[in-house]
Amino acid sequence: MMSGKDEKFAAQKIREQYVEKESTELDALYRLDAKVKRAPTVASYIVGSIGAVVMGAGMSLVMTEIGTTLGLAAAMPIGIAVGVIGLAIAVANYPIYRRVLAARRKKYAAEILSQSEKVLNG
Repeated sequence: MMSGKDEKFAAQKIREQYVEKESTELDALYRLDAKVKRAPTVASYIVGSIGAVVMGAGMSLVMTEIGTTLGLAAAMPIGIAVGVIGLAIAVANYPIYRRVLAARRKKYAAEILSQSEKVLNG
């Protein structure tokens, strides 16, 4: 059983979920920062996933009998080549992320600096 103080705290926490919150300059700055970082993060997930799938396909050709099932006479060298391509894609992922992030920062720099100046100066 909750004490009166605990009940008031729980009621306040629930109430906060339904009260309209004021949007502040700092909230706008957080949203803008998230907007800048969202595109490079999504691109990173996509490129990393593609690299992992390609590398996995190469590993499957090397380590299993899928190559012979597909009718490939020399599955090992093909699998190694496909795996290396997947590895190269995965390794290129971080530089791609950095480049996209730098471009987004450059694009939104003036707006973020303006918004942060508003927050810092009150």
